[in-house]
Amino acid sequence: MKLLMIRHGQTEADLLDVHEGRADFALTEKGHLQAAAMASCVSKKYVIRRIYASPLKRAMETAAHLAQATGAEIIPMEELMEFQNGLLAGMDRAQAREKYPRVENLPLHTGVYGQESKLEFRFRAENALSRILSENQEEEIVAVVSHGGMINQLYRAFLRLPVDCDVHFPTGDTGLHLWACQAENRWILYANDMSHADKI
Repeated sequence: MKLLMIRHGQTEADLLDVHEGRADFALTEKGHLQAAAMASCVSKKYVIRRIYASPLKRAMETAAHLAQATGAEIIPMEELMEFQNGLLAGMDRAQAREKYPRVENLPLHTGVYGQESKLEFRFRAENALSRILSENQEEEIVAVVSHGGMINQLYRAFLRLPVDCDVHFPTGDTGLHLWACQAENRWILYANDMSHADKI
C-alpha cells in the first residue's frame, strides 16, 4: 500500500501569525491555488482510491480540490485533526508566549492550558494510521490530508519511533510525502515534495 500524506494549503492564520491548532481557519486565495496545483500534480501521477481528511476547514478545502481532480471520495476522520492546543487556539503568538509560557519537563501524560497531552496526540495518530492501513488493500494508494503537527505524529507512528523522540519532519503548504508498506516493511519514498507549488 502507498500512503500520500498531504498538508493543507496556506490559511488566514498564517497571515495573521496566530496559533492555529483547533482554530478553524479557511484557506486563503493562495492556499486554494496551492491545493489546486497539488491536486493536478497528484492526479497525473497516481490513481487515488480514497482521501482521508481532517474535518477542519483548511484540510477539507484542500481535500476537495484533490477529490475534484481524482474523483476519489473524501472520508472525514476526526483523529486527523491538528493538536488540541486549548486556550492558545487563534491567539496571537507574542501574546500567547506572555500569557501561556512553555512548561518545561511536562510529563507525557499531562496537558496544560486545555491542551491534549503528547501521549493523547500520539494515540490519535496511531489510531488513525491503524484504521487507514486496515481499511485498504496492499495494491491501493490512499491520500491523507491533515496538518503539520499530525503529519509529524503519523511519521513517528509509521516508523515506530518512541513517543518522546525529538525527531521532526517538516512539511510546507500542500507538501507531499509518499510512504509505502508491505507486511511489516515500511518505506519513506519521498518527503515534503513542493515542486507543484514552485510557480505560485
